[in-house]
Amino acid sequence: MELRNLITFISVAELGSFTKAAEELGYSQSTVSFQIKQLEEEIGCLLFERINHTITLTERGHELVSYAHRVRALMEEYRESLSRDEECKGNIHVVTPDSVCEEMINSHYMDFHTKYPGIFVRFSTGDSGILLHMLDHNEADVIITLDHRLYNKDYIIAKEEPVPMHFVTNSHSKFAGVKNLSIKDIISEPFILTEYGQGYRRVFDRELAKSSLEITPILEIGRTDVITAMLAQSEMISYLPDFVTEDLVRSGELCRLDVCDIKIDIWKQLIYHKNKWLSKSLKTFIEYIKDNEFSN
Repeated sequence: MELRNLITFISVAELGSFTKAAEELGYSQSTVSFQIKQLEEEIGCLLFERINHTITLTERGHELVSYAHRVRALMEEYRESLSRDEECKGNIHVVTPDSVCEEMINSHYMDFHTKYPGIFVRFSTGDSGILLHMLDHNEADVIITLDHRLYNKDYIIAKEEPVPMHFVTNSHSKFAGVKNLSIKDIISEPFILTEYGQGYRRVFDRELAKSSLEITPILEIGRTDVITAMLAQSEMISYLPDFVTEDLVRSGELCRLDVCDIKIDIWKQLIYHKNKWLSKSLKTFIEYIKDNEFSN
C-alpha cells in the first residue's frame, strides 16, 4: 500500500471531490482517480460511492479515514524526527472570529514571531459554522471559537474559558453608573451590533427571544474595532466581550452597563481535529496560545 495513495484518499474524503483533491495535491484528476482505484483494488472494496457528479464515502471508506490519518501522522512524525534543525519551522493556518483575530495580532503576534521566527502563521476569520467546516475539511490547523460551549467527539478542546460579556456605551451616557438596569430599560435605544446570525450575536438573539424580546440595530458590522470607535463618539449601545472593550473602559471612553436580568454564556475555545497531526510548530503555537491568549 503506497503512502501517496492514502494521502490522496484523505484529500478526496475531506474535500468531497476528485477535482478539488487534484488541485490541492498538484495532480491531474485522472491521476487522483487512478490512485483511488489502485487503493480500492488493493483493499478489495469500494471506498466511494459515485452517483452522477457527487461522491460519498462508503462504510468501509469511513473506517479507512481514521487509519489513513494515523499512518500519515506516523510518517510525518518520523520525518520530523530526522530533522536536525534546532529552529522550530513550519506553516500554520489559524481561523478565528474577527474580534479574536484582531486581539491576538495586536497583543501577541510580535512576541510569538520574535520567539519563533521560523513559524509562518496565516490568519483567517469567519463565523463558527465556517470555522468548524474548515476544521472538518483540514483547511484550518486550529480554530478559536467565540460562541456557546461546543462539544464534539471529533474535536480536541485544547483550552477553553468563559468570556465575560457586557452592554457597553459612551461613558457620558444617561445609563452610565445606573445600578440594576433591566434589558427593557435599554432595548429601545440605538444599537450597533455584530452581524446577524454569527457567533455570540446568534446566542445573544436567541437569549432575548426566550423573553419575547428583539433588538433591531441601526447598524450591523463584523469589525469590533469599528463598533467601539463609534460607541466612543455616540450614544449608541452594543453587546461585546470584555476583552474587546477593556482598554477603552480603562481609559474612561466607554462604560459597561449594569444590566442584571440577562446573562449569556459565551466561551472561547481552542480546538483542533482529533485526526490532525500535530507538528512541532503546531504544538508550539497551541502551547503559546494556551499560555498567553487564555489567561484564566
